[in-house]
Amino acid sequence: MQGGKRFIFSLVFISFIFALFFFSGCFEQVPATENGGADTDEAPKDELILAVGYEPDEGWDPVAGWGRYGSPLFQSTLLKRDSNLRIENDLATSYEVSEDALTWTVTIRDDAVFSDGEKLTAGDVVFTFQKTKESGSVVDLNLLTEVKALDDYTIEFTLERPHSAFSAILVSTGIVPEHAYDSNYAENPVGSGPFKLLQWDKGQQLIVEANPLYYGEQPFFKRITFLFLEEDAAFAAARAGEVQIAAIPHAFGDQQVSGMSLVNLESIDNRGIMFPFVKASGETEDGKPIGNDVTADLAIRQAINIAVDRQALVSGALNGFGTPAYTVCDHMPWWNPETVLNDADFESAAAILAEAGWEDTDGDGILEKNGLKASFSLIYPASDMTRQALALGVAEMIRPLGIDIKAEGKSWDDIQELMHSNAVLFGWGSYDPIEMFNLYHSSMAGFSWYNTGFYSNAAVDEYMELALSATSEEEANSYWKKAQWDGETGFSGKADAPWAWLVNLGHLYLVDENLDIGKQKVQPHGHGWPFTDNIAEWKWR
Repeated sequence: MQGGKRFIFSLVFISFIFALFFFSGCFEQVPATENGGADTDEAPKDELILAVGYEPDEGWDPVAGWGRYGSPLFQSTLLKRDSNLRIENDLATSYEVSEDALTWTVTIRDDAVFSDGEKLTAGDVVFTFQKTKESGSVVDLNLLTEVKALDDYTIEFTLERPHSAFSAILVSTGIVPEHAYDSNYAENPVGSGPFKLLQWDKGQQLIVEANPLYYGEQPFFKRITFLFLEEDAAFAAARAGEVQIAAIPHAFGDQQVSGMSLVNLESIDNRGIMFPFVKASGETEDGKPIGNDVTADLAIRQAINIAVDRQALVSGALNGFGTPAYTVCDHMPWWNPETVLNDADFESAAAILAEAGWEDTDGDGILEKNGLKASFSLIYPASDMTRQALALGVAEMIRPLGIDIKAEGKSWDDIQELMHSNAVLFGWGSYDPIEMFNLYHSSMAGFSWYNTGFYSNAAVDEYMELALSATSEEEANSYWKKAQWDGETGFSGKADAPWAWLVNLGHLYLVDENLDIGKQKVQPHGHGWPFTDNIAEWKWR
């Protein structure tokens, strides 16, 4: 593991030096304070420059998925979450759910207008959800059978079946204008949110300005520039005083930048190992192999879950910036805390393997069972240094148990071909409990990037179906928790262990010490845009 860490550090260091050289020539020098940061006395007080977000492939169109993680920036949503993740109104003034949980009636405010001056009405909400369902995008609206306007400010949603997590869709779907939605909308968005697009230089930057027609409190910053930089380049920009906020990698978290403070945000942006749950068993319809005889053995999956030292992974791979992870939803309202395992318990892990019949019969240090070696590949995206460090770390930790894990970096295209028959180091993390259904329900086996290991447990399926059909959040959460672990079974590491969750990433940002970024939420998957969820509240101290 030490060799792997030195290799990673060398790459990061080289990238850092290159980035410093690059930025010394590419940026016009901004006057610096004697503390080193950008001189806010010289720069316009109501402008901000950030390097915190990637450039979304789908552009700025909520119909295609923009805004699922964090604020859609240009658009408003019917509901939103406060800093404690409680749901509250945004465009909506109220909503009601029928007794059978099939009809959701939402009333919206009558003073919202789009940035082009046109009034926002129920018709725009209906258009947005109809268009989104038709698009077949990452926003799953298959359960929506009808959406209609009862009047100019009342919308009725009819569901095919009860769906307690439908509110999460109302939180994450930005409303687009029917009159201004066309094939170019993703590049020229019109919305009712706090900002409007001023300029987009693809691959370089996005410039937005405050929307004077926004119904909420006007943002303090009237113009914000987002630079699309890799994290090491963002760090160099912060060092050069070119940005007021920068998303940075864990490797740079212990380095000081004058005039800026390090903000380490807690997240549910997790990383874990997905194990193929079934034995090698043919192919998918499009010819991808399914199953793995080694990881299909429960003892292998359980032993890895309790033998891995998660805190050591946080210290090594994340430079100390993160927390151990035990599920896909640690510390969310629907998380079951009984899923926490005793880490690095080699004695118990060895006992589980021995009882299941795994033993080293030829003295090569690798366990065998019925002629099958306890050896398999763990695939990770080769471009992701953090996942590489985690994969190498787990392989080294588990080797003394007699399990041979071969960490292999691949492209995402290769991973898509291999992910049903090989262990993969994936990342998830959402404010929506439906993510559990997508990853663990048998109906999602082999669908897209979700239940790639073909996990199946009838009891778990039933708990999750009961959670979705529940008529209250409290009732739904009780079933989500049982799906994880009910004392006898579940999808957590205590039972079926189709995953070995490893860590929750700390999201690191360098922030100008004079900038007030308000109270941040626990961050979902994605280092960057989720941080801007409350950007309309930011101001200078």
